[in-house]
Amino acid sequence: MKLVTVRTADGHRAARIEGDALVLLDAADVGALLAGDWRTTGAADGPRIPLAGADLAPVVPKPEKIICVGLNYRSHAEETGLGIPEYPTIFAKYTRAIIGPYDDVQLPPNSDRVDWEAELTIVVGEELRYADVATAAKGIAGYTVANDVSMRDWQTRTNQWLQGKTFEGSTPVGPAVATLDEFDNPDDLHLVCEVDGVIVQETRTADLIFSPAEILSYISGIITLVPGDLILTGTPSGIGARKDPPQYLVNGTKVRTWIDGIGELSNTCVAV
Repeated sequence: MKLVTVRTADGHRAARIEGDALVLLDAADVGALLAGDWRTTGAADGPRIPLAGADLAPVVPKPEKIICVGLNYRSHAEETGLGIPEYPTIFAKYTRAIIGPYDDVQLPPNSDRVDWEAELTIVVGEELRYADVATAAKGIAGYTVANDVSMRDWQTRTNQWLQGKTFEGSTPVGPAVATLDEFDNPDDLHLVCEVDGVIVQETRTADLIFSPAEILSYISGIITLVPGDLILTGTPSGIGARKDPPQYLVNGTKVRTWIDGIGELSNTCVAV
């Protein structure tokens, strides 16, 4: 199934996509849904509203944790010249960074090197602590799409990336959590990023250095993962900073990011 969080006149509501409709569920949002018996509640019937024109929020609006993995595609590690890592490179975001799948990306006045990074994102479905890889795999509720929009001039100020990775209103996430039964092969998904109609990133997730289950196992050795946590798994080659000349997002730029079987982000960049 595909689960979304929709903004309504009464606040957020979890919903399930069925054809051209949203079935409203008995949960405030997908994060709240995942905290309970989400497989049963997510499959329940309920009131229906049209999918077309629905105002979708970040699929998990207030996750406890947003953890990101850097340099996790062989192609991206090679284009940066940083080599293949021995262990996952981990950094974080804060909740104010994330926006809905069709919301505007905020371009801050204090950065002029804003870049795109299309990413497969894990949505955690079970509590995990010191989990082995097989156990971690069972803790995946599903996958969603994110674009880890990055302020390169801030990211490269020091060897700690967080300051360039968590600008407010910069990171679209959604449109849905697709549970693993939605995919023929969840380990080999087609990911694309398009900027102003030109494809800039395209890969298959089979190129990941560390698999989703390996990432969850690794992080669970540091901190307990809980339902609704979002784990961005890294971006492939094709970032703007590595183009010649470099290319960055500017006011009015339109960015589309999609993964087959999950859905599409469509965002306009707006100077603030």
